[in-house]
Amino acid sequence: MAFNSIAAIEAGGTKFICALFDNKHNLLCKTRIDTTTPANTLSQVLAFYNDLKQQGYTFDHLGLASFGPLDLNPSSPTFGNITKTPKPHWSDTPLASHLEEALEVTVHVDTDVNAAALAEAKWGAGKGCDVVVYITIGTGFGGGLVVNGQTVKGLVHPEMGHMRVKVPMGVKGHCPFHADCVEGLASGTSMQKIWGQSAQHLAPDHEAWDLQANIVGQFCHNLLMTLSPQRIILGGGVMQQSFLLKKIVEQTNKHVNGYLSLPENVSLHDIIVEPGLGTESGLKGALALVEHA
Repeated sequence: MAFNSIAAIEAGGTKFICALFDNKHNLLCKTRIDTTTPANTLSQVLAFYNDLKQQGYTFDHLGLASFGPLDLNPSSPTFGNITKTPKPHWSDTPLASHLEEALEVTVHVDTDVNAAALAEAKWGAGKGCDVVVYITIGTGFGGGLVVNGQTVKGLVHPEMGHMRVKVPMGVKGHCPFHADCVEGLASGTSMQKIWGQSAQHLAPDHEAWDLQANIVGQFCHNLLMTLSPQRIILGGGVMQQSFLLKKIVEQTNKHVNGYLSLPENVSLHDIIVEPGLGTESGLKGALALVEHA
């Protein structure tokens, strides 16, 4: 007997999370595959789904929420490809087309952060909001944007992590392209380079967290002034520190400096929030891409 299902992949720079859902969004199975080379990683992805097919599951659609940068122009001959990325070996990988041909499915692709923003807008902390920003602060620093139920893909797609901010004296950013961008200062990778240890090992009273809150607070200030979002959702591994969200809201409020006239009974604590879907925003985002299509 065949079971009609939906495949979903959260393709990250560290790991691929591959899953299968039923038509009511119930998780049927899931696996984690380390992101190594394209050949090795994708062979394991195909083996996972082909094994499920042999078990009797059928799926015609696959949602792909991927790290980038990506070519998201549907009329481009390289649509769905990873383009120029600092991730070794992955530049110019035809990710979407490879999965589509090998698994004989229709692939619905977007950036991992755009997909996460879509899921949060549909089912999570951004439900009922017209403008939703989802930010992941982990190995990298990236942002996705949903406006009126649609992910934003313009000239390319949002690269919010490369927004430039004011850097405190004596601090050096670690982006190879910009000395003063948010990713080079506030991603988990950059924090380790700045402080000599990973974020998870930094004590709550370490000075790193004041810098982190300052940089992300500037970033949130810029988002508020340019996009006027009803929600800025902060996810990712670095945000697992329970005290950090409050510090970021306080710094954002300091940078805004009383300029915004917010609706009655709304504060920045209502706007800058944690994910409603927890750590599942990216994977649920891949599912949302299929449903949205």
